Amino acid sequence: MTEAPAPDGSFWVFGYGSLMWRPGFAYARRCKALLRGWRRSLCVYSHVHRGSPERPGLVLGLDRGGACPGVAFEVEAGLREATIRYLREREQVTSVYLERVAPVTLECGGRVPALIYVADRLHDQYAGRLDREAMLEHVRNGHGQFGRNTEYVLETHDHLREIGVKDRDLEWLAAKLRGGR
Repeated sequence: MTEAPAPDGSFWVFGYGSLMWRPGFAYARRCKALLRGWRRSLCVYSHVHRGSPERPGLVLGLDRGGACPGVAFEVEAGLREATIRYLREREQVTSVYLERVAPVTLECGGRVPALIYVADRLHDQYAGRLDREAMLEHVRNGHGQFGRNTEYVLETHDHLREIGVKDRDLEWLAAKLRGGR
């Protein structure tokens, strides 16, 4: 991380995918948040967590442009090093994400710097913008160490709906995966 923590030593982590519903670390506060300049996108081939190199799944990344509603977690100072270590082990397995700090606007009030993970467009697992049918095929076929890719997409979709966020691609995929047309 490149920015100093808050005066009390706490810091924020921004989640836009599975971190929203399975953060895996202790936090003092959770708040809906908005990150500007980046958008949620199914733009990363998963070779470990939700797929394999032979049958890659498809997971979310932050890609340039737009704005991304998600969830920010405030982490107490004493848990800083352990939390960052955990996030790096989880998010950087194949180095497809770049660790950054960016300002997020909290629905509970204020604007804070938060740790984010953005898709590395130069990495071979960067999928870019796929059409929906290609996304659907990867999601249906992907299975990795954390389970089926369909579960990841449906859990993320459902959590976004719970916090009042609609994502067109995830809405379409969820309908298809649940047997819709």
